[in-house]
Amino acid sequence: DYETGPKDVVRAEPGQVTSIVMHFKEHTGDYVWHCHILEHEDNDMMRPLVVEK
Repeated sequence: DYETGPKDVVRAEPGQVTSIVMHFKEHTGDYVWHCHILEHEDNDMMRPLVVEK
């Protein structure tokens, strides 16, 4: 099944809550998480993520 296994993209259906677990270890710094649908990015579904040690 395509949706199983580790990846950096998840499918989120309307009304679905998705939990994502990430291990950054030594990769601190500024990241961005976002939706790949451009209209969604324009409506605040592109957000900063700061990883601190």
